[in-house]
Amino acid sequence: MWRQGKWLLTAFMAIALAAATTARAEISAGDRAKLVKYLTTTRDQVIGEAENLSDAQWSFKPAPDRWSVGEVVEHLALAEPFIFGLQQKLASGPAATAEQLKAAQGRDALILKTIADRTKKANAPEPLQPTAKLGKRPDVLAAFRDARAKTLEYASKTTDDLRSRVGDSPIGPTDAYQWLLFIGAHTERHLAQLREVKAHEQFPKSGTP
Repeated sequence: MWRQGKWLLTAFMAIALAAATTARAEISAGDRAKLVKYLTTTRDQVIGEAENLSDAQWSFKPAPDRWSVGEVVEHLALAEPFIFGLQQKLASGPAATAEQLKAAQGRDALILKTIADRTKKANAPEPLQPTAKLGKRPDVLAAFRDARAKTLEYASKTTDDLRSRVGDSPIGPTDAYQWLLFIGAHTERHLAQLREVKAHEQFPKSGTP
């Protein structure tokens, strides 16, 4: 009787382990490649637009209530760890319900389009407002690079089942993979803002002290 009970217990544990392993599915290779490319490209574009400016160009503001290039990059450096923290909390939380999974399904393109769209303005939360809290330009650029490096490290290697974790976002139900797309789209949004500053007619000429 004991042997039979022991066998049943062993079998039950094996089935439970198999079920847990099956439920923890990684994101697809295609999704991972798309995400890593997007995060890498938007990072490189921000750095390319900002790192070789003069001090006057870095600090130029089109108007008193508009951000400079430096302030845009500082906001990105502050916002990324904040958004990534939300994503990490979601990824380590309980699995979504069937209703939540359905609500988030197929929303990747919507995330990319809506978050990157600058026709709808939004005010950043006070802690994410650029107030020179990160120091001078090298420190700001380094903070942005470091934040993106952590995001990319996770996106490149995670085995978390990102599609099975769903939570609220500014545009509705969003899974943990889509939150990573959100980071890239947020960068793209402010990259457009950065380019608007540089395109201003009064933007200092190259080499202006």
